[in-house]
Amino acid sequence: MQAIRDFSERYADQWFFAPLLLLLGTVLLVAALRLVVMPLLRRVTRRTRGTTDDQVLARLGPALYLTVLVLGLEWAGVLALKPASPVWLHRVAATLIIMVWARFALQAGGIVFRAVHGGADRYRWVHARSLPLFQFAYKVVLVAVGVSALMTAWSVDLTGWLASAGVAGLAVGFAAKDTLANFIAGVVILMDAPYKVGDVIIIDDVTRGEVSEIGMRSTRLLTVDNVEVTVPNAVIGNAKIVNESSGPTLQMRVRANVGVAYGSDIDQVRAVLADAARDLPHVEPQEEPVVRFTGFGESSLDFLVLVLADHPRFRPAVSDELNTRIYKALGAAGIAIPFPQRDLHVKQWPAPPPDPAAGAPS
Repeated sequence: MQAIRDFSERYADQWFFAPLLLLLGTVLLVAALRLVVMPLLRRVTRRTRGTTDDQVLARLGPALYLTVLVLGLEWAGVLALKPASPVWLHRVAATLIIMVWARFALQAGGIVFRAVHGGADRYRWVHARSLPLFQFAYKVVLVAVGVSALMTAWSVDLTGWLASAGVAGLAVGFAAKDTLANFIAGVVILMDAPYKVGDVIIIDDVTRGEVSEIGMRSTRLLTVDNVEVTVPNAVIGNAKIVNESSGPTLQMRVRANVGVAYGSDIDQVRAVLADAARDLPHVEPQEEPVVRFTGFGESSLDFLVLVLADHPRFRPAVSDELNTRIYKALGAAGIAIPFPQRDLHVKQWPAPPPDPAAGAPS
């Protein structure tokens, strides 16, 4: 203690003493936050069920440390440059603090939205289909607040900017009409909710896949080929959408059309088809397969086999397995599968054309 007192009395009149002392206090405060305050807060958050608060707290610590360091450096600079305190020093410090907390707000918001999306069925006030809209609105508001705070920190008058925003908005509107159309269609999709993330949809009977993301500009589908397809929302807004996952349950009927030769025993065909359709993978075991005699074809007796797949994403695999078993079962039972045949009857061959060389004089 005596050494510290002697040091203070010796260097108290020096210009660097106060800034150095302030920097030392700043470092000690950051150490206290890191070694004492944050561990106590972690103990509190660990008692909760979820991990959302732990993830938010992990991002809060660096934001606090950087804020304290920036403020300490700012006031140390003020004391070092005293009595002339430059305005730019305060503006730079304010800019850094705004950027730090804007980054924290963006990260914390993403964590909260992911948590709400994962447990959307537990919250009555939110729907999974509207979460992307809320997330986009949150980012827009965050960016607007951050830009406004930066302008205020640098004493920029926003009146002129707001006045010119109307004229600039018209120009941007004409230049980005396709983007605006996609944005408006995205809002309509989120409100009308013809599909949601995880649904299997078909667009215009061409593109089929599982919805992996619904954005404000486009919707992303993951096809059975493990290829991601990005479709603009404006295209989806004017297309026919078939949602295979929007029924009362996720189960889906899989059909197999079968034709057997005329003269086949219908009861035997029913039994063979029903046995072939039982115990399929990814098929509801309690649901018996349905076999129907649908009609008389030109060269076959037509049957329809129906099974219930557990999920629309299993439809290709179930259809492949069902067709394979049916073909093998009919072959093993000796039941013929006809194919179109045509008999051609020639009544009269046309007469050959006369030979010009035969009629020429010798």
